[in-house]
This record gives sequence, C-alpha cells and structure tokens, in this order.
Amino acid sequence: MNFGRRYLLAIVLFAIGFVSPIAAKLQVVTTTSHVADLVANVAGDRVELKSLMGPGVDPHLYKATARDVMTLQRADLVFYSGWLLEGRLTDTLEKMKSRGKVVHAVAEKVSKEKLLSSEDYVDHYDPHTWFDPELWATTVEVVVEALSELDAENANTYKANGEEYRKQILDLAEWTKAKILEIPESRRFLVTSHDAYNYFGRAFGIQVIGVQGLSTATEAGLADVSKTVDFIKKNEIPAIFVESSVSPATINSISKQSGAVVGGELFSDALGAPGETHTISGGVSYEVGTYIGMFKYNVDTIVNALK
Repeated sequence: MNFGRRYLLAIVLFAIGFVSPIAAKLQVVTTTSHVADLVANVAGDRVELKSLMGPGVDPHLYKATARDVMTLQRADLVFYSGWLLEGRLTDTLEKMKSRGKVVHAVAEKVSKEKLLSSEDYVDHYDPHTWFDPELWATTVEVVVEALSELDAENANTYKANGEEYRKQILDLAEWTKAKILEIPESRRFLVTSHDAYNYFGRAFGIQVIGVQGLSTATEAGLADVSKTVDFIKKNEIPAIFVESSVSPATINSISKQSGAVVGGELFSDALGAPGETHTISGGVSYEVGTYIGMFKYNVDTIVNALK
C-alpha cells in the first residue's frame, strides 16, 4: 500500500472511531464564584469551567433559568457550596444528583460540630463557611477527589494543586489573625447588611452584627434597624459596612441615624469579576475576583476602618 492510501485509511479510521481522538476536557459547572475559584485552583486548565453566578449575584435569591438547567444537564461534574446557600437552586441540584448526575456540595465534609446553627431556620446551618479559612480548606479535598474519580489520568496533578492551594488558604488564616490584632479590642465589631460573617467573627474574635440575618430573602424591618442603631451608639462603633451582593440602602440609613461612617464595601456571597482589582489606602491592591484576594481586601478594609 502506497503512502497516499495509508494516509487516506488513517483518516477514515479516525473518522469512524477506530483511532482515539485526544481526550476531551471535563465539563465542570459551579454555582457561586467562590466555588468556581476553588475548582480553578485545583483543576487549572485541565477542565472547561463555567460558573452560573457572576459578580454581585446573591445566591440566596438566585433562580435558575432554562439555560442554567441545560448547562447543568450537559456538565460532567457539578459543584455547589451547600448547606442551602443556593436557596431555591438546591432542590434542582439534589434532583439531578438523585438521577445520576455527579453533583458535590464542597462544604459537605465540614464537620457539623464546627458548623454554626441558623437562628432563622430550625435544623439548618449557617452556609457561609468560606469566611473561616480553616473550614474552607476542607473543601479542597472534595474537589480533588471528585475530579480524580472522573479523570484519573490527571489525579496526581489535582492532588498536588490541591495541597498547594490548601496551604495558601491556611496561610491566609494566619495572616488574618495578625491583621485583626491591629484593631483595639473595644472596636472589634463588624456591622454589615446580613449575617454572612459569623464564621469570620468566631475565627478571628470579632462580634458580628448582621441586620438581615443569615439569608437576604427578607428585608430588614424597622425594629432591626432601630436595634442596630442603638447598638452602634452604645458601643461607639466608628464604622459599618455595605456588601457587594446586597442593596446598601439599609446600611446607608443606619449610618445616617447612628453617626457611624460607611467604612467600605465588603465582598460576601460573591467575588468580584475575574481580574478585577481593588486598591485600599496605602496603595495595596488585591485581585477581588479570587477567594484569597477578596478575603485580604475585606480584612484590610475592616481593619483600616476600625483601628
């Protein structure tokens, strides 16, 4: 057989499947930007990654569109945060899982003994686990195991990336502990739109006051606002904070009534846009489209306003 015929035969065999093409990348879908950043750090460029919720999107109120459902159905692997953070979307994810779709809640391995209970919902837990880096570090294992199970060929890479990223998260915890010491103990109060920061408060010794509670599904009432204003005046709290994924109206009103300044905008239930940087006083810049960059930006913003 001459070269031309052999070449033609190879093309035909490839077309009908006798010669394997290059393996396609895993199609991975995440819900929140926190989870997307987590997966990106473990998987690198070895997967095709899509996040349903972009910057400024509130997962508590998010409603899946028909396109979202189609995206989820086409995915090889789905990651979400868990503990009802995603609100109404949680039922959709659980139904897909029961029908055989590979779906994982990344916070599922956080021990219940370390979870905070919810005052709003009986038998539910506070879902904002990423604000305690030592808890969030446990999510790395879930992602590594899930990716390795579906893509064994790259398992060693996922493991190595996971170990490195876990170390970065734990280093973040130590960095934060040192920064918080710059705030006098009498000023370690964090007043925000809703109770997204209770894990942060427990981990770093700050009393957290969230006007709306754990979920943003209901607005703060007049009694909540009045109570918060009285608390700020009594404790002479110099600054309070708005959140990127929650309307600033309530906090702005409380600021006017209490005399506390708005010390800045914090990221809570969503990261910034990929590549987005914010610069704080002193000229330090952070990439708020990443979990670690967002966290450091939040901490510096809080410390600068309260110290």
